[in-house]
Amino acid sequence: MDFTFSPEQDALREAVRSFIEREGGRDLVRWAVDDEGRLPDPVWDQMAALGWAGLLVPGEQGGTGLGLVDLVVVQEELGKAAFPGPFLSSAVQATLAALRLGAKDLLPSLAAGTTRGTFALEELGSAEPLGQSIQTQAVPAGERFLLDGRKPTVLDGDRADWALVVARDQAGLGTYLVERPAAEPVPGLDVTRRLTRLELKQRPATRVGPPGDQTDLIQRIVDDIAVALCAETVGACEAALALAVEYAKVRVQFDRPIGTFQAIRHKIVDMLHKLELARVGTHYAAWTSDVDDPERAAAAAMAKGFVGEAANMITAESIQVHGGVGFTWDVDCHLYYRRAKQNDVLFGRGAWYRQRLADMVLGAA
Repeated sequence: MDFTFSPEQDALREAVRSFIEREGGRDLVRWAVDDEGRLPDPVWDQMAALGWAGLLVPGEQGGTGLGLVDLVVVQEELGKAAFPGPFLSSAVQATLAALRLGAKDLLPSLAAGTTRGTFALEELGSAEPLGQSIQTQAVPAGERFLLDGRKPTVLDGDRADWALVVARDQAGLGTYLVERPAAEPVPGLDVTRRLTRLELKQRPATRVGPPGDQTDLIQRIVDDIAVALCAETVGACEAALALAVEYAKVRVQFDRPIGTFQAIRHKIVDMLHKLELARVGTHYAAWTSDVDDPERAAAAAMAKGFVGEAANMITAESIQVHGGVGFTWDVDCHLYYRRAKQNDVLFGRGAWYRQRLADMVLGAA
């Protein structure tokens, strides 16, 4: 298997990197943090004009028709910058959900960036994103449905034009379109990202997707989102490692750079080891999804189960290499640590994915 990217994908990576630098890079991120994780609208409009909002949208719906491997390229670069904004919620989560559910009418405006969507899934009470933890209820009301429940972790739910909400109905699990969700902002560990809580009290909604129980379909959506999260986390880890390496070269202690001390060298080597394993696992999981390989579900579980744990170690050790300054606002180490920790728990904790993988491998036995 060829684990290298194509010239077109390398060009896409360079385009994303150049765009971030041109728009301000670190200064833009700090500005967004001061504005509670909001990305300036003109920056989002430029991302949409470049075709990134419609990266996964087929050409007939106005997108570029690329796949998860191409998305990995973009997500890694955004992760390196701890980039704010609705790309993950709208261009990834909402788009993947609309694609898998067959809601083609939602895709053109998503691709153009004129509307923003989000995906409301997780609830309190379980590390598993699906299953019995979903308590939001959908009750028929004429041609529509009324939703009752709470979604405590919805990305960008306060500024999204609509949300695809997973709820329980008579058939099992279904997905419902809620216009103008107007969710309530809540504090989150990752200060570069908007986290909201969506309260649903007799909220009118329209069912989206095929009839019957959609559990398997939603699980596929969650798997793809998990891979996208892993790619972003890999990018954050790469940036955290680069910060540690650079600091170890210039920080002098006992008349020599700390990078010459064995303890620091071992930390950095261990970080690199974890990073490369996380990177390869994520790339493989993205490829299996694009080609519908029989190992797709296992690959997604392996990636999400490993990357979060590895990222927590890498970003935490980056702080340790920096010493006391590592968790101050003067350096960006804590931004990568925050993103890694939050990504680890979004759409299923790593421990649940490891359990899921064990069930796949050992279930027959």
